[in-house]
Amino acid sequence: MLQSDVWVRIYAIMQNQADHIILILGDIITLALVTIIGFASHGTADTAGARMLSTFVPLVVAWFLVAPFLQVYKIEYGLDGRQLWRPIWAMVIAAPMAAWLRGLMLSSPILPIFVVILGGVSVVAIFVWRALFWLVASRLRRPNG
Repeated sequence: MLQSDVWVRIYAIMQNQADHIILILGDIITLALVTIIGFASHGTADTAGARMLSTFVPLVVAWFLVAPFLQVYKIEYGLDGRQLWRPIWAMVIAAPMAAWLRGLMLSSPILPIFVVILGGVSVVAIFVWRALFWLVASRLRRPNG
């Protein structure tokens, strides 16, 4: 193997790791924004403080339990616009799980409308974030940049 081939492989590995980190952090930030938007829609974002964790933590846990099964962190899929259905379906599955986990944490009933709204807002948010990632990352990988 030529020395330049080694550097190309090392760069590819580093790029994949960076992409994974960007996807994970972007997902977490997106879910945090969903949580903040939810509390803001009730006019309680400024006073909620740690109460936001009662939605954010179950949402993140559910997402990271479901997402790997739909391979949303496989970089090849993240760079393929035809695969944007994966994070959408992952969130469709994760949102009810998040609501259930939240209900367990708070020892409170799960309102169906909460599940629908949490799921709908989360699906749109994760789609927008992943579409932006796809657009930017795929353009950066083009030979002409």
